[in-house]
Amino acid sequence: MRMTSRAMVAGLTAGLLSPAALAHSPLNSAGADLISALLSVGMLLVFWLLFLIGQFRRPTGWWRSLCFHLGSGLCLFAIAGPLDEWAETSASAHMTQHMLFMVVIAPLWVLAQPLAQMIRSGGRMVLLLYRWLLKLASWPMAMAWLHGLILWFWHTPHFYILALDNPWWHAVEHMMFIVSAGLFWWSVLQSRHSGGPWALLALLFTLMHTGILGAILTFAHAPFYGDARDLQDQQLAGLIMWVLGGLPYIAASAWIGLRWYRQLNQKMQLSAAEDNA
Repeated sequence: MRMTSRAMVAGLTAGLLSPAALAHSPLNSAGADLISALLSVGMLLVFWLLFLIGQFRRPTGWWRSLCFHLGSGLCLFAIAGPLDEWAETSASAHMTQHMLFMVVIAPLWVLAQPLAQMIRSGGRMVLLLYRWLLKLASWPMAMAWLHGLILWFWHTPHFYILALDNPWWHAVEHMMFIVSAGLFWWSVLQSRHSGGPWALLALLFTLMHTGILGAILTFAHAPFYGDARDLQDQQLAGLIMWVLGGLPYIAASAWIGLRWYRQLNQKMQLSAAEDNA
């Protein structure tokens, strides 16, 4: 599996660095756009490298390895591929980029459970950082509120346009989406409260408010992000958030609900066995 992971990384990197991809990549730009893109890609590659080193020292299962490398490859595509350039003029492309960060890449990294590998490669500094983040991620509703506030903040017209016009704020927006989504998904999938009512409530809350935002964009009668932007493209962006973006939350709710049911069923069986003893 180690060779498969290396082949996967090499294939993804080669595809994203091909002339066709670079022709529409922020890495082919200049000035602040290029510097912010290089910093974003550099941070991702350091994160990826830490996992690869840790995976060499402490191998992980093929499923977790696949989740991590797939999430990292998609993240590289989202920030350095043609999608980032399309997002500057298309609300639907921009929304696709956001949904990749929040409901695909972040949960893939969480499912990979990379903490052991990161700690083996990064040492005490990584351990201290993760301890602080895990304390935050132990409360699903708090992380749902944090993630929701960040999501709505960056989709208000003023800050949405600010991120488009300023490459540095665009990079900050992406970082806030990834970090807050990672904390949210960890809180509902891996924390001590995961698999129970608080995780289900956090998922339901997030599904509802993202659906409301998607519906607002879908049924709008005028473009929110400048008169030069196409209304139909904005409505398509709303549908992407409302329909496609909601599917991972529904799937996670079903999985957590089933796990919670099994836990309750086991407790009931143990209680019945103790009563009969």
